[in-house]
Amino acid sequence: MSRDPGVPERRGGPQPWPREEFEQRLRERGRAYHVHHPFNLMLNGGQATREQIRGWVANRFYYQINIPLKDAAIIANCAEREVRRRWVQRLLDHDGHGAEPGGIESWLRLAEAVGFARAEVESLQQVVPGVRFAVDAYVNFARRAPWEEGVCASLTELFAPEIHRQRLAGWPVHYPWIDPAGLSYFQSRMSLARRDVEFALALTLERFRTRAAQERALEVLQFKLDVLWQMNDAMALAYGLKS
Repeated sequence: MSRDPGVPERRGGPQPWPREEFEQRLRERGRAYHVHHPFNLMLNGGQATREQIRGWVANRFYYQINIPLKDAAIIANCAEREVRRRWVQRLLDHDGHGAEPGGIESWLRLAEAVGFARAEVESLQQVVPGVRFAVDAYVNFARRAPWEEGVCASLTELFAPEIHRQRLAGWPVHYPWIDPAGLSYFQSRMSLARRDVEFALALTLERFRTRAAQERALEVLQFKLDVLWQMNDAMALAYGLKS
């Protein structure tokens, strides 16, 4: 993809998809979202052991602490002030600001709710190599890619509300040993993910205007879906799939 995703096609090239069709193609990638991964199905279906849940929480913490680094990389690559002004809110959402503790703090509270001391999770000693590799690949992608592609990769949030709904509805029933106060992260992301994805989707539909750019956007979104899927593969390998 060129540095300008809106560069016109060469004469005779395929025509871009209409905006509605392009959006539909992006949304169809949700079939590969990790909500469908066997490890996630086990977690949300009430079949996970304490060890599996704790392993998931500890490993996903590595993803959580890298989200602000990813977003900072997108901002660093972006020369457009108005985009940066909107995107910086994501950093604040996770790192916290003022009286707001932020998503990382909420995740640490989840870790405490499943029986960890904070220092255990913050040490990252339980992060398995496959999770570390996948998350690092995502951050490195955001650092090196055009900022528009970094924005596009975030569109996995199109599919996130459903996975949060499943956790909020099922975990208190299946895992009563988890302090419900620790589930606040999922509750907060229900609204924040919708807000974030509205802006990211509008930008993607606006900036990826040629057929080649639209096809690249689908590749980028698939890459991010693969990152999330690989994280679950690695955790399934480390902790097993059945209780």
